Formats: sequence, structure tokens, C-alpha cells
Amino acid sequence: MIQIEDKIVSLDVFEKKFVCDLSACKGACCVDGDAGAPLTDEEIKLLPKIYDKVKPYMQEEGKKVIEEVGFFVLDSDDDKTTPLINNEECAFVNFDQDGTAKCSIEKAFNEGHIEFKKPISCHLFPIRIQEYRDFDAVNYEDIDICKPACACGEKLEVPVFRFLKEPLIRLYGKEWFDDLCEADKLLKKK
Repeated sequence: MIQIEDKIVSLDVFEKKFVCDLSACKGACCVDGDAGAPLTDEEIKLLPKIYDKVKPYMQEEGKKVIEEVGFFVLDSDDDKTTPLINNEECAFVNFDQDGTAKCSIEKAFNEGHIEFKKPISCHLFPIRIQEYRDFDAVNYEDIDICKPACACGEKLEVPVFRFLKEPLIRLYGKEWFDDLCEADKLLKKK
């Protein structure tokens, strides 16, 4: 593990290779799993404010779930997460013509209707952040649905942290990311 400021970063973040391959996985991270996407308190406050601009991109089932349970639910660990449709896909998912799951929030962002891209936990995936009192643990989550992304990352020789540059900067800032890059250089010298 490497410490950068008050973040403890798993070596997998440097060593594992990863590039999303939506043509292979079809956005499985938006559909598979035992809970929705983890949400921050700030995101929970923001979702009702942007909902009217996200709603046109959502499936009817997703809108119904939001109307019934609200913008978040508590999962089995009491973490706040996006609600699910029939305990499967995220309420905010939509599907394109070839059946690939996409984020309605991100679609509204990409089309210039909102300034919020998507929940940070989604943007960072497969990195998961565990917040502790004195530090954040930055870990890589190795799951089967991402095997195509790992194969693509290996082929292109892109480490997880490089693929996730944008969300890491969004969360921790450019200076922190630059320090992460320096740590990578030092690891390669050893």
C-alpha cells in the first residue's frame, strides 16, 4: 500500500490494468450486484434538484421506483445507495438499442442539461473508497463482470488509476493525482 496525504492506496490500483469495454460487458455494473450505487450525503441532496432534467432519460420502471421509495435506500450495511428496479438494475439506468446499460444522469450531463456527471462511486468504479475516521482506503474491486475490462486494460497496458484519472481528480484534486503518478514512477523503479 502507498500513502498519499490521508489516503491509503492499494497496490492493485497501480498494478492491475483496466479499460471499460462496454461492447463486451454491456454496462453490467449498472445492473449486477446486491445493492445500488453508494451515494454521498451531498449527492442525496442534489438528486431531487436535478431529477426533472434526468427523468426524461429514465425507464418508466425507474421513475416508478423513485416515486415509491425516493432517491436512496439503505442497503444491508446501512449504506445509502441508489434504489433498484426489481432488485436488479439501478433506478437511473437506461438501455441503448443494443441493450447496453447506460446512466440517465450521465446522459443528461453529456447533453448539457446538468453539471453533475454521475455519483462518484459509479465514476470511480472499479475503485472503491472506504472512509475511516483518519484516512480513506482506496481499493480496486476485482469482480467477474469486469473481466473484459481487465483484458482490454492488459492489451492497452493502462493501469486502473490512469483509466480513472478524471474521477480521481474530481474526488481528490489534480495535485493529489500528480502525487499518485509520482508514486507510480517510484514503484516502477523498485
